[in-house]
Amino acid sequence: MSLAAILDFLAKASYFAAALLFILGLMQMGSPVTARKGIRWAGVGMVIATVVTFFAPSTWGEHGIDTLNLGLMVLAIVLSYAFWVWGKKVPITDMPQMVAIFNGMGGGSAAAIGAAAMINAATFTGECTPQAMAAHACMDTTKSVLAILGALIGAISFSGSVIAWAKLDGRLDKRFTFGGQQVVNLLVFLACLGLGAYLVFALNVPVIIAFFALCLLFGVLMTLPIGGADMPVVISLYNAFTGLAVAFEGYVLQNESLIIAGTVVGAAGMLLTQLMAKAMNRPISNVLFSNFGGGGGSGEAIKGSMKPIEASDAASLLYLAEKVIVVPGYGMAVAQAQHKMWELCQQLIKREKDVKFAIHPVAGRMPGHMNVLLAEAGVPYDLIADMDDINPEFATCDVAIVIGANDVVNPVAKTDKSSPIYGMPILDVVNAKKVIVIKRGKGTGFAGIENALFYADNCSMLYADGQEAANKLIAELKAVDSGGGH
Repeated sequence: MSLAAILDFLAKASYFAAALLFILGLMQMGSPVTARKGIRWAGVGMVIATVVTFFAPSTWGEHGIDTLNLGLMVLAIVLSYAFWVWGKKVPITDMPQMVAIFNGMGGGSAAAIGAAAMINAATFTGECTPQAMAAHACMDTTKSVLAILGALIGAISFSGSVIAWAKLDGRLDKRFTFGGQQVVNLLVFLACLGLGAYLVFALNVPVIIAFFALCLLFGVLMTLPIGGADMPVVISLYNAFTGLAVAFEGYVLQNESLIIAGTVVGAAGMLLTQLMAKAMNRPISNVLFSNFGGGGGSGEAIKGSMKPIEASDAASLLYLAEKVIVVPGYGMAVAQAQHKMWELCQQLIKREKDVKFAIHPVAGRMPGHMNVLLAEAGVPYDLIADMDDINPEFATCDVAIVIGANDVVNPVAKTDKSSPIYGMPILDVVNAKKVIVIKRGKGTGFAGIENALFYADNCSMLYADGQEAANKLIAELKAVDSGGGH
């Protein structure tokens, strides 16, 4: 057996082992208890796949190392390291936009692989022998179709993720619409498909460039009209797109690791997208083809007024309560108040109060955002409850504390058919005996509508920064204990 054959066998075996580690890692990430272990396993798999690629026969040309391939690989690693350093410095409040841009890089990489494969095949002048195909100098029809599909999906994911990042980072308005937008989007998408179909039969460099330009444009147009409240669904959807694109391009490169990893990521991303869409009560067809997140009218006028409460009175309510449910949202992340809120809850638990945290599936700006924040603060996993599990308990809850959450606790989602969020499943905070909302001001949530909960008779507003409010509540609770409070 030749050295090249031995290296090829070892490379394929290593890629398979890396793919298994990806799958095992993803399975471990399904639970907060084992998520860290899962990340490590998947990381080991990625290291194996990366190192092996340097020695795989596909990296070598006929006369030794292909310097172009090697240079591109080194450049990719350097860029990845730069992103890793940046990621370590990103605050938790900016994590959603970091996830969006990282996901976009994955889609862009898949699109670049497809572009390179198509351009190589378009400029290849020799006979398309099995040896030439193995060297990726030319492609058969199957590879051409998958390369084009992967490039299309990857390009859309890349440009769409960049727009999602810009929206989440506050660099773009939440929505951008114009007359006939859906028709324009459809025409651009059909043009992408048309050029892609043409390229299957006749690879041509100018057409390839036009194809990618239109695909990138469609990703931008598809994301511009989406409102920020639906951004968790968008991030999840583009994650699924990226995984699918990687799997297609893995087949083009005959790389088992990319095929398996891309398939797993694509399947997991689509499942998560379905769960997010269900949590927003929006079908996947709306996610793909409508201006979802755009909402409608502002809804019916809300009667009543917001009722402020002092920290001392709020602490007295907590002191007398037996059951307390905390509902965190993005505002808690902005205030970095998760540690102080957990400190407050520990004070309540010491006083033998039943304390739980209620998490809406799309609370924050990305799936699992609140879970990450609470885990960072050291909140035990058994105190964190999902929406479906905790909703029946609000009726027996003495005090519900809402910190930073808005649209996910708005009762008009169940009562006002004219509201943009009508039909969206919410946390039934309004059913609690008493509700305390910690909020810096009277502004609206990400959906841009008033929250009827804040005007409810059983709701009081504690106006303060999240950390400041938690500190005051802790101090006043201790004062009540010592007899100095109300």
